[in-house]
Amino acid sequence: MKLTIVGLGNPGEKYKNTRHNVGFMVVDKFAEKNNFPEFKLNKKLNALISENENVLLVKPQTFMNESGKSVRLLTKNYTLQTTNYIIVHDDVDLPVGKIKIVNERGSAGHKGVESIIKAIGNEGLVRLRIGISPQKDVKAMEVVLENFSKDEQEIINQTITKAVDALNLFIKQGLESAMNEYNQ
Repeated sequence: MKLTIVGLGNPGEKYKNTRHNVGFMVVDKFAEKNNFPEFKLNKKLNALISENENVLLVKPQTFMNESGKSVRLLTKNYTLQTTNYIIVHDDVDLPVGKIKIVNERGSAGHKGVESIIKAIGNEGLVRLRIGISPQKDVKAMEVVLENFSKDEQEIINQTITKAVDALNLFIKQGLESAMNEYNQ
């Protein structure tokens, strides 16, 4: 059983440093810290892929709201179950710098997550939520395609490192240990 870490974001330079792409940022940092090979485009799956013998890293190249299309193809081609996945994504309901690991939760209005749940289901689906909200009660469409401010960028860089540590703990010690350590 291969663990599959899917970072959500939008393809292209235009979106590279936006709040919505924090899932891509975490997966990129995870690949770097764990010496993964360079990401390669798999046209059949419409995703950038990097893998070692135990972990598959994925950055869907659909736009965010259609992430489920790529994940569905991935599920069929690698014969994966929802329990094989960790979805890493931005969350406007959490402040910048906060992370939260959840299991079998609804999408809470996140269109990329909603697309994945519709495509493959939610049973055993683990998500690593990365806070991107600059303030309370902000509407997602007002901020997700914005870049982080200079101060926020420092916080998000630390958060990305923390998220990579959480993923590594999850791999070594399981979901409960990662949730106990990082859901504070």
